[in-house]
Amino acid sequence: MLPDGQNHRYFSIMENRRLPGDRTVQRTVLYLGEINDQQQAAWRKTLDVFDEDEQCFTSMSLFPEDREIPSDALDSVQVKLSGLELRRPRVFANCWLACELWQQLGLDEFWQQHLPEARERVSWEKVLRLLVVNRLLDPGSEFRLHRQWFVDSARDELLATDFAVAEKDRLYRCLDRVLEHKQALFLWLKQKWADLSHADFEVLLYDLTSTYFEGEMEQNAKARRGYSRDKRPDCLQLVIALVVTPDGFPLAYEVMSGNTSDRKTLPDFLKKIEDTYGKARRVWVMDRGVPTEAILKGMREPERQTFYLVGTPKSRISKHKNKWLELPWQKVRDSVEVKLYQHDGELYVLAKSDGRQGKEIAMRRKRLVRLLRKLRAMRKSLPKRDQLLLRIGAARKEAGRAFGFVKIQLPTKDQEVTRKTFSFQVDKVKLKASEQRDGHYLLRSNLTAEDPSVLWTRYVQLTQIESVFRSLKSELGVRPIYHQLEHRADAHGCAT
Repeated sequence: MLPDGQNHRYFSIMENRRLPGDRTVQRTVLYLGEINDQQQAAWRKTLDVFDEDEQCFTSMSLFPEDREIPSDALDSVQVKLSGLELRRPRVFANCWLACELWQQLGLDEFWQQHLPEARERVSWEKVLRLLVVNRLLDPGSEFRLHRQWFVDSARDELLATDFAVAEKDRLYRCLDRVLEHKQALFLWLKQKWADLSHADFEVLLYDLTSTYFEGEMEQNAKARRGYSRDKRPDCLQLVIALVVTPDGFPLAYEVMSGNTSDRKTLPDFLKKIEDTYGKARRVWVMDRGVPTEAILKGMREPERQTFYLVGTPKSRISKHKNKWLELPWQKVRDSVEVKLYQHDGELYVLAKSDGRQGKEIAMRRKRLVRLLRKLRAMRKSLPKRDQLLLRIGAARKEAGRAFGFVKIQLPTKDQEVTRKTFSFQVDKVKLKASEQRDGHYLLRSNLTAEDPSVLWTRYVQLTQIESVFRSLKSELGVRPIYHQLEHRADAHGCAT
């Protein structure tokens, strides 16, 4: 009884689990909420009871066994809550919504055309839909889908089939069938995105990432060691190149060997997009590490005339330093200013963002403070020289580029570690010069007549593709890959 003088009853369905040592714990399976007298009228109107004998639903009023049935309650029944059991609760709503999205994109129609039914017990379109919905809602391996997720979901009801759709071998064999239709799939999706979302395909964002394998991967020739963006250099990996629109719609992807250099991927992708979608006035937005000078020169050729916007290392700012100093700043946003300079048929845009400058300074100072704190602790404890070198090496790895702003004097091999032989100080001149360059971006483009504010906006949109990669690896669980065969690893990305 609560202070309001009324009795409140709250019901939950509990599960008893016996643990080692003759201990028993309870887990809440389902919270039913409060069943009180004020809710009875609403319950009478909303509860339907399924009559198994008559095979139909009947509206009835339900009351717990310790409560008298009101005289005005018709078609009522008392429920013995102590004997209530919950059997096979399954997730339904999110599965239904994912199926609606599948149909809105017309993927049921597309795959029924490209994966026609034969003598299989279950259509391949349903198997693929199961794989894709699982990847969207609760990503995991095909084996986990087979053993656990299908049983816990309402996919059998929504697909109007039984457990045969989730047989392990059938899931793997479905991947073997989808890869050959990758190009046709992207053509279909491009049209759907244009119809449903009015997507713009004039500006394309291009970037690369990597994802690693678990296992030796002896049957996958693409599994190689290379620069790991996942900080897993100990694992074999693949490189994934992706083209997306500024709205985040993927337009094409390619899976390449794990040791593929970023600079070798762009020419093939330019040709691939032109062959698939035809020639058009497209603007390619890329990070500075993707194109080489030779590729950019080829994109500027009159007979090809492919437009680009690419980031450029800050070291190029000093190359034409005198020109930059003489030019005035132009305000394109509240916190963004630019300077423009044309050179050799290209437009250079030096952009300065106050917000980004403050963020970069704060990030560096945070790493620098952490590094100095560790160096002070070393100078206070004065460990042996070998131990000191190990600790400095670990601190350098954690500090990253911030380590370069500290001058450290170390004892020689024959010297003892003392406060005189081991000292450090911050290079304030170098730090100040670097902070003055923070928040500055140097962009290059052959769109010489373009509005600088538009160029800045397009380059900032490059973060969209980084967001797509994060979703692929985290929410959609592309990382790591467990498939041993090369074509299945490639199809793994297609189904995602």
